[in-house]
Amino acid sequence: MVEIARKTDVLNGIEPGSIPYADLMQAEKPVVLRGIAKDWPLVRKGNESPEAAMDYLLTFYQGRPVVGYSCAADIAGRYFYNDELTGLNFERGRVQLTEYFDRIRDHLGQPDAPSFYIGSTDLDIYLPGFRAENDLVLNDPMFATNPPVVSIWLGNRTTASAHYDMSNNIACCLVGNRRFTLFPPEQVENLYPGPLEPTPGGQVVSMVDFRAPDLERYPRFEAALESAEVADLEPGDILFYPAMWWHHVEALCDFNAMVNYWWNTSPAYIDTPQNTMLHALLSLRDRPEHEKRAWKALFDYYVFGPAERAGAHLPEHARGDLALMDEVSARKLRAKLLNRMNR
Repeated sequence: MVEIARKTDVLNGIEPGSIPYADLMQAEKPVVLRGIAKDWPLVRKGNESPEAAMDYLLTFYQGRPVVGYSCAADIAGRYFYNDELTGLNFERGRVQLTEYFDRIRDHLGQPDAPSFYIGSTDLDIYLPGFRAENDLVLNDPMFATNPPVVSIWLGNRTTASAHYDMSNNIACCLVGNRRFTLFPPEQVENLYPGPLEPTPGGQVVSMVDFRAPDLERYPRFEAALESAEVADLEPGDILFYPAMWWHHVEALCDFNAMVNYWWNTSPAYIDTPQNTMLHALLSLRDRPEHEKRAWKALFDYYVFGPAERAGAHLPEHARGDLALMDEVSARKLRAKLLNRMNR
C-alpha cells in the first residue's frame, strides 16, 4: 500500500456561502474544505446508516435506468484491465437504481463483497430535485458563464485508478469516506499511463497498482510519490483540485456517495486539446528529432505563449487565424482543418 507523507492543504471554518472559488483557481493546487456539506440532508442520512442514505436517494429516483458496474470480490474494487490488457476486468449494464441498491444492501458488512459502482451520473436527469436540498452555493461570477456539470457517484468499496480530467473539479464526499491521492500534471511520465483506448472509465489511467506497486516494472513511480499528496475526506468535506491533476480515488466504506462539480473557464467553442494530442501523434511524434525540436519552438511561440503574442506585430486586418479566438473564427478554423484532413 502506498504511504504518502504530504497531506493536501486544508481550510477550516469556511461558511458554505463564502467559498473563495477565485482564490482556489488562482492557487492552482488541491485543497480540502472541511465540513462545507455537513448539513446536507444526504450527509445526515448517511451518518444514520447506509440504508437511510439509499432510501433518501431513492425518493428522487424516477425510474430511468442508470449504468451500473460490477466486478468480482477478488478484484477488490479496482476497476481496471484484465491481465492481458485485451479487455476490462468488470461488467457494465443498464440497471434500475433500486435493484442496484438492493445488491449493495445484500453485502453490507461483508469485507470480501463484490464491487458495485455507479459513476458520473447526471444529478438533474436521474435524481431531479436532489440539488434543491443538496447543493453548493455557486456565487462566483465565473459560474454564470461556465455552469458546472454536476454528477453523483455511488457504490461500495471501489478504486478509480489514477487519471486526469480536463475540467476543474470540486468533489463533495457525502456518504462514507474517500481518499484522493493527487499528482501534478508534470508527473505523467512517472505514472506510466495505460492505453489511450479502451480505458476503464473514459480517461487514460495509470498502470501502477497503488496497493502493491511493482517498482521493478514501474521504477519511476517512486519519483511520482515525491510530488504526491493525499486528501482524506469525511462526510461533508469537499475537495477542490485543478484541471489536469492526476487523482487516484478510493471509496472506503460499505456504501459511499459523492457529488462532483466539473467546469472549465474556456469558452465552449474552444476545441478539446485531446484531439490536438491525437493529431500530434499522427503528424509530429515520429518525425526526426531535429524537426520535433523545431516544431516545439513553433508551438511555444504560437500556442503556449501569450495568446496575443504571435499576431501582435501584424496589423489587425492581417492577423487571420492569429487573432484572438471567438465563436465565428473558431468555426472557420475548424472547417479549414476538416477540409485539409479530408483531402
